[in-house]
Amino acid sequence: MSALAENLKAACATVRSISHVCREIGLNRQQFNRYINGETRPSAHNLARIAGFFGLQAGDFALAPAAFRQRLEHRGRSGGEGLPLLDGFPGDLAALRRHAGYFQTYHCTPSWPGLVVCSCSRLYEENGEMRVKSIERIRDTVNEIRQDSKYVGLAAYWRNRIFITERSLGMNPMLSQAILIPFEMAHQRVYLRGVTTGVSWRKGNLPYATRTIWRHMGAKPDLRALLRRCGVLPLASRQLPPTVRAFLDSPSAELLTVPTEY
Repeated sequence: MSALAENLKAACATVRSISHVCREIGLNRQQFNRYINGETRPSAHNLARIAGFFGLQAGDFALAPAAFRQRLEHRGRSGGEGLPLLDGFPGDLAALRRHAGYFQTYHCTPSWPGLVVCSCSRLYEENGEMRVKSIERIRDTVNEIRQDSKYVGLAAYWRNRIFITERSLGMNPMLSQAILIPFEMAHQRVYLRGVTTGVSWRKGNLPYATRTIWRHMGAKPDLRALLRRCGVLPLASRQLPPTVRAFLDSPSAELLTVPTEY
């Protein structure tokens, strides 16, 4: 068996199932089985997607199995300098648990001027961490753009604020951060308001900061309906809840970017 196939097996042994890996990355299970059995090699694109899911680099899968297992064990925690940062998650876990569940999220971005990007996210606990998974689905028939993006991340709770750091899955991963203000009243656990920062993929990776608002949809919502609502919407759209529109359309809700020239 090739080192690549053996390393894939070792990586998959760290998650609950191969089917879970395939669903998250968007690969065909039968094709993935051929990778693991050494019958064929993944393309550079697919290998990068697989590596990104496991928090590795594509080249790591070419390591000798013993070296790969060591790399797998220490992924994301190599070097003492990174440990204090990772120790910041999850912060006040009990406080974060109150916000677990699914969210419809909304924000503006330079990629879609004048429009609101509606996505969906899940905040859930696993192995003592509060993790985040987000999906962004955009269908622009006019410009023939069909975009499906997935993000994974961690959440922390400090000083009555929720801090979320996510990275995109794929060939060219990016990081984004959000700071959210928790529900002000226990009986009104609907909206988290805050600020998000990221880069605009349609504007040459232009950094930007903008308001974001997360609408809590419960622990077991209709996931298909949640995904159907994803996309880009005009601020005047009736599909936007009034609270969302008011928060994003406020005169003080300026979309901030970094000028490309000085």
